[in-house]
Amino acid sequence: MDKERLKAATDRVFADMAGAMTAGLCHVGTTTGLFRAMAGKGPLTQGDVVRESGLQPRYVEEWLKGMTCAGYLAYDAAPATFTLPDEIAYFLASEGTDHFVGGLFAMAPVLLSVAPQVAKAFAQGGGVPFDSYGADGVLALDLINRGQYEQRFTSYWLNALPEVVAALAGGGRALDVGCGAGRVCVALASAFPNAEVVGLDRDAQSIAQAGAAASAAGVDRRVRFLAQTTSQLARGAGFDLVTACDCIHDFSRPVETLREMLALLKPGGVLFIMEPKVADRLEDNRNPMATMFYGFSVFHCMTQSLAEGGPGLGTCLGPARTEALVREAGFTRFERLPIKSQSYLFYGARP
Repeated sequence: MDKERLKAATDRVFADMAGAMTAGLCHVGTTTGLFRAMAGKGPLTQGDVVRESGLQPRYVEEWLKGMTCAGYLAYDAAPATFTLPDEIAYFLASEGTDHFVGGLFAMAPVLLSVAPQVAKAFAQGGGVPFDSYGADGVLALDLINRGQYEQRFTSYWLNALPEVVAALAGGGRALDVGCGAGRVCVALASAFPNAEVVGLDRDAQSIAQAGAAASAAGVDRRVRFLAQTTSQLARGAGFDLVTACDCIHDFSRPVETLREMLALLKPGGVLFIMEPKVADRLEDNRNPMATMFYGFSVFHCMTQSLAEGGPGLGTCLGPARTEALVREAGFTRFERLPIKSQSYLFYGARP
């Protein structure tokens, strides 16, 4: 056995475990307000951080030391001060923005909490159903994309489909499938006051959170949330826009569901698809982003599909498989939309 490679393997194991612990510490930092308490204040002593945050001194002390070792805080030994760099604060002390990443760290304990069930499924089959993740799972999923949906969906992303923008501005109809906590619907209802907006999700807990989000935004009278599936929804006059944001890879009936979405569109309507940004070839996915997505897949996306007898497509669906599914469902036109994103790919599909 090669000694150098053995040492590298040992270092890798400890580095990965350190990453898991860092994710937990970051989750604590975002949920307790520690990052916010330190943001923009320069060097702070432990006592300063305790005073600014109002938290327990011993916990704050250990958190500061852990975050320093992880490289998230700068430490000056002589005055014993800790500094949160502006670049870290940009991502972790920025709730409500389109660049806040606290949702990722909120998802870490949710995913790892089902690890024993997932391990059992490796041996016995099946998986972990969506409702097993509870309210914390719904909240974490909401936090991951809330800022992007609120600040980018209608002001940037949807501009790639100008005919849809025109239709909704004129009083058209929009449907968000797998709406979760309702942020896409709220964004659409806010931007297009004359449009009819419907959110669809089978999870009653998500629908309840979506209703609360719409009420808080003052658009609850202009958006409907239904705890239904696409097979149960009445088409009516059809929809100008159907959206599937970060959810096709979760479907337990992907082709059938896409066919039902196709049937819900007006003849000139568009299916807007958002999926994780990964390559089709495994050898092109050897990077931290894809590694994270494969973890999401095993502990959430793939397993919940398998729990329902679905194909378990997994988070890393990729462009080629996405297009193949959409075309198999009967869509005749498929295009990758020119939307820049570090995390997602965007597509438009038409009848």
